[in-house]
Amino acid sequence: MKKIFIRAAAFIAALAVAVTAAAAQETPDESEWASVASLRSVDDVAASTGSALLMEKETGTVLYEHNARDRLAPASVTKVMTMLLIAERMEAGLLSPEDTVTCSAHAASMGGSQIFLEEGEQMSAGDLLKSVAVASANDAAVALAEHIAGTESGCVEMMNDRARELGMEDTVFANCTGLPCEEEHLTSALDIAIMSRELIRIDAIKKYTSIWTDSVRSGSFGLSNTNKLIRFYQGATGLKTGFTQQAQYCLAATAERDGVEYIAVVMHAPSSDERFESAKLLLNYAFANFTLTEPAPDSAIPPVEVKLGKVGYIQPVLVSPGRILVKKSELGGLKRELELEQSVTAPVAAGRELGRLKVSDASGKVIYSAAIVAPQAVERTGTFKVFLRFLRLMLTGK
Repeated sequence: MKKIFIRAAAFIAALAVAVTAAAAQETPDESEWASVASLRSVDDVAASTGSALLMEKETGTVLYEHNARDRLAPASVTKVMTMLLIAERMEAGLLSPEDTVTCSAHAASMGGSQIFLEEGEQMSAGDLLKSVAVASANDAAVALAEHIAGTESGCVEMMNDRARELGMEDTVFANCTGLPCEEEHLTSALDIAIMSRELIRIDAIKKYTSIWTDSVRSGSFGLSNTNKLIRFYQGATGLKTGFTQQAQYCLAATAERDGVEYIAVVMHAPSSDERFESAKLLLNYAFANFTLTEPAPDSAIPPVEVKLGKVGYIQPVLVSPGRILVKKSELGGLKRELELEQSVTAPVAAGRELGRLKVSDASGKVIYSAAIVAPQAVERTGTFKVFLRFLRLMLTGK
């Protein structure tokens, strides 16, 4: 009976957290999230943040930065990396959302935002990931970390290894939650954008990060997203908020419209209002001024003659065409130039460069260049066939 009473008290406390604010975290009332009068354009972001960065997801192009390499405390934005490790394992089939995770005494001891896990309590990995993504639950984050690595410190080692793999040069993690600690636990706006970009490449994560309100424990424990952009910004897909006294107000915000997705990172904003408003300004600037376009040539790539080959022609292909990010105002002035060899002599190796596609803006500056290559190898024909071809050429001219 005593345990039931404690659990009920925890549920009541958690519901209060979802409506007001979690200890050492941020969940401002919607009425407090009004437009900050001093923030009117993207140029004002620098005055309202310690550090900020705007990146396009597909190309990784940085469109705005302010002190983007400054090493600062990230608070719960740390959990972007924690979620990345979990999401990658789910994508690889090494972890299922239905897998059962048992909470340790260490995980249950976490303060700040939490879902009040008890030692020995079991919950699915999916519900724990949802609790991290939506409610920034520290206990859920540690439970997942221990599940994949044995200990939180083991998971932290994995987090730092993954950061190095991604080229996050400004980052060192000391825990998987972002809670204040005595050890060095720092990152930068650029590094947050890098790991956020990697996370949102896994589409399944948005099933969790785009939730506004939900619940766990069969509906008896409510969750409310700490990221107010999810409700109030068109196209918002995530991603993670953070607050401690040291870090102040931080945010990695992602949003997608018309097939283009952007990442806005804000660190050390002095208020929750300025954090969200700065992210909105960055995202608005991106959506209003930029778009992705196909770099494909204006006409089909013609075949290239192969002399002395077993086949007479080869159809070149564009390497990793992808899309390019351009200003909307310059979209009509783009010029595509195709440079291509008319003929090559066998043997031809697969992947041999046969030309290039270049895209220039209205000023003539090349903004994109990609190789055009042979899709497969072409062997040299035998001597007798060469003689026959020569004879046919002499007799017919063809």
